[in-house]
Amino acid sequence: MSSSSYSRRTLLRSIAAGGAALAVPSVLTACSSASGGHDVSNAGKKLAAWPTHLPFQGPAPDLPGSADGVQAGFTSYPKNLVRAVAAKPGDGSTIKVLTITYGTPPKAAAQNTFWTAVNEALGVKIEYTVVPDSDYPNKMATLMAGDDLPDIINIGGGYVLPREAEFVQSKCADLSEFLSGDAVKQYPNLANIPTYAWQDMGRIGGRIFGVPVERSKPGNQLWINRNVFAGAGMKDGWTADDFLAVAKGATKGRSYALGASQQSVFGLNVHAMAFGAPYEWRVEGGAFTDAYATPEFRASIEYMAKLRAAGVFEPNATATSQVDLKTQFYNGTVGSMTDGFGALISNVQGIKGKFDLDVALPYDASGSGGGKPAIQQARNIFGYTVLKKASKDRIKLMLRVLDYLASPFGSKEYELLHFGIEGTHFTRGADGSPKLNDLGLLEGNTNLPFKYLCDAPQVLFIPGQPEAARINHAWQVKAVPMMVRNPRFGLQSATLSRVGANIDQYLRDSVMSIVAGRKPIGEWDAVVKKMRNDGRAKMADELAKDYAANT
Repeated sequence: MSSSSYSRRTLLRSIAAGGAALAVPSVLTACSSASGGHDVSNAGKKLAAWPTHLPFQGPAPDLPGSADGVQAGFTSYPKNLVRAVAAKPGDGSTIKVLTITYGTPPKAAAQNTFWTAVNEALGVKIEYTVVPDSDYPNKMATLMAGDDLPDIINIGGGYVLPREAEFVQSKCADLSEFLSGDAVKQYPNLANIPTYAWQDMGRIGGRIFGVPVERSKPGNQLWINRNVFAGAGMKDGWTADDFLAVAKGATKGRSYALGASQQSVFGLNVHAMAFGAPYEWRVEGGAFTDAYATPEFRASIEYMAKLRAAGVFEPNATATSQVDLKTQFYNGTVGSMTDGFGALISNVQGIKGKFDLDVALPYDASGSGGGKPAIQQARNIFGYTVLKKASKDRIKLMLRVLDYLASPFGSKEYELLHFGIEGTHFTRGADGSPKLNDLGLLEGNTNLPFKYLCDAPQVLFIPGQPEAARINHAWQVKAVPMMVRNPRFGLQSATLSRVGANIDQYLRDSVMSIVAGRKPIGEWDAVVKKMRNDGRAKMADELAKDYAANT
């Protein structure tokens, strides 16, 4: 079955018969890329040049960034904002867009002053579909199976979507002629996006199909209520045994030290990295080694099961959404949660000063079967945004819209997109920093996340909280040297695109079952063998070839 001829009828019939969560990936992965003729690999292709990088010459930071990834930090808001866009980008037409959301459903456009203001600034009418994190994989599977696409789609959230690269190559616009090399200079805010973000997005078949949504280097982290953890004995240089002792001490009555969600799988990435496991793959001499087959990864699962058996996880963790986990963390039901570092500001806003927010450094598990502790380095992008195939003029219009959304920190456009309208959504503190009011929190870019369609390169700025910026900058100085990158970022594998989602779900289900005590750790070797037989062994070979082509 060609990837350009997905059958909506077959998809919906399968959903009705077996349930969306299980049926959707199996339907899409049944389509063979070989029979469809879609070659997503970059090996042997002429590679489109990455967009020329033209950094925005903005305000000087108060806290210096570093070449290895520490963010530039600001303890005060820029006094003189500039214009980042010369003219209104739109032509009055309607543009349909879709992204994931971690917030609550936004107010309708007609009653939403933030939405109205952004539409006016863009010169278009945005029809926005926001999809809750827990529904995103199934929604995207249905979307990719049909032909009725929104104009702009963000592929984000860290999910491995079935046949993602084939879908993009088949149904989305090739943007190479508009963005490759100096062509990007027509969109100066897109040219401000660092080259590493484009590289981690990657090419498909040698071509550029998307615009990356840049994010800072720290990936998923263990966010903690510092008051709770410090009160239970948290200390610098803690070991795995210390972590367990602190978690036990922080668990009292109906309050639990560790929160988790269906998406975070008991904080799998945090614990696996603390045990020194590679971030999905390790590459040595051009060869890819599977992280899941390493003794460090197995030891981390065994340790997580020990934590679960000790009763320190919130009991309903296997059925909790990421949105509900945030609520539990904010209200004190749990003392920690796994979440992306990009959620810093929304988490600061969410706790409303009830406790001191912090990010934990990894414990040392070398005495518990682990290796050198590490921290997950993010893909450097939240995801990437693709455009439905259209005329050149329509593509240019949508790129102008994305260029506006990428307006940098220190610009008037950035202020509108991130804080809304002064006097309506925010007031200014004594230092000029925008302070969101209740309407700003309700209508703003958490619940209507334009920032997931496109965004400025990230800086470390927390309105009205300079000390929080200093604390997080100091954490990054310690954490960035410990970060480990996934070497498959930006690479293509036809097998990964075809069956990666199924394998990823099997991995998550297997880890969940072992940690929850439904399966013994002794079954892990069989799990690894099945994953390799189902495609991970072939992925390793394909990724190695693509790695060589991109090196």
